[in-house]
Amino acid sequence: MTGPGPALVPPPPGHDLLAGKVVVITAAAGTGIGSATARRCLDEGAQVVISDHHERRLASIRDELAGAHGDRVHATLCDVTDQVQVDALVAEAVRRFGRLDVFISNAGLGGTSSVLEMTDEQWLRVLDVTLNGTFRCVRAALRQMVAQGHGGAVVTNASVLGWRAQPGQAHYAAAKAGVMALTRCAALDVAEHGIRVNAVAPSLAMHPFLSKVMNARTLQDLAGQEAFGRGAQPWEVASVIAFLASDYASYMTGEVVSVSSQHP
Repeated sequence: MTGPGPALVPPPPGHDLLAGKVVVITAAAGTGIGSATARRCLDEGAQVVISDHHERRLASIRDELAGAHGDRVHATLCDVTDQVQVDALVAEAVRRFGRLDVFISNAGLGGTSSVLEMTDEQWLRVLDVTLNGTFRCVRAALRQMVAQGHGGAVVTNASVLGWRAQPGQAHYAAAKAGVMALTRCAALDVAEHGIRVNAVAPSLAMHPFLSKVMNARTLQDLAGQEAFGRGAQPWEVASVIAFLASDYASYMTGEVVSVSSQHP
């Protein structure tokens, strides 16, 4: 039986888990996991390149973060469906800060549609952003890290829907299951280079964008299935991402870490 769980608390202070590291984060505009991850990485001492394909929202979050963290923040537009832009994002991070230590592939696209009504366009769009986009980012990041020759860490954003079934989510679930498999295989491809590749799999991270792709009743029902009776705050997922990106996770690779209070 679920319960109310502990009261919501603000994010804990940073402890320099990522001090001196250069971190790139995709889909970092807005109020979701990406922007929360940018804040956490900055609080942990990193130099951070944020990217998104929404120019206005990216500029807004850049100005907000730069107000608190100065020139440790840099922003670059990037559409993960375009390999040229993905490669340019990695190159810009290196140009700006001299290297790439951590790449957080966060971009994804959801939606709700029964397989009975789902169009090829809906299916392919979700797969292209969520799975193919992750592949493009992981490939570009790993090539740069291998060339640098001093290790690195990649963290992808999967979902518990890679394990669980949910009506109307065939395209998204298939894409996220693919992200999990990509993560595990890529980890073995680069283990000899001392590079780690892991994933987080959130169950439900509550932020305003969810209401655009999922109705309020469904969100309420999903939150009620969690042990704490609520979805995660974005920073609670971001903290796990920061851990996987840090040296505290030095022996972890090819892992998919569920950020959930409900067992798969």
